[in-house]
Amino acid sequence: MTDEPPEWSDVDADAVEQRVVELAEQGHDPSGIGMKLRDEGVQGTPVPDVKLATGSKVTDILEAHDAGPELPEDLRNLMERAIRLREHMEEHPNDHQNKRALQNAESKVRRLADYYRGDELDEGFTYSYAAAKRLLE
Repeated sequence: MTDEPPEWSDVDADAVEQRVVELAEQGHDPSGIGMKLRDEGVQGTPVPDVKLATGSKVTDILEAHDAGPELPEDLRNLMERAIRLREHMEEHPNDHQNKRALQNAESKVRRLADYYRGDELDEGFTYSYAAAKRLLE
């Protein structure tokens, strides 16, 4: 692992931070921002690693500029999966394989909610389908 960005990626750290905030305002999540910077870059120069280029992770840059997502990305993705599975189960109640997948997804959401409770989530937050639906609207 290296401590410096590659020589061919000589993008200014401030330009990278500005581009990260722009992409967040356009609605991209932190992992999507990283991929966009890798593929499109800043001013035509790819940014292979935001942390090497700026000294901060994408989420830290977003928090510093008050542009961070309201929910952590991993929790949001799991909630979206659980909602999709719940809606599928309402249409297909005898789909036992997806019933088990729903149980697993909701279990993961509850464990992750316990991890984030107090910091990223309210102290009294408990996962339910209705609560997830409300948060993701």
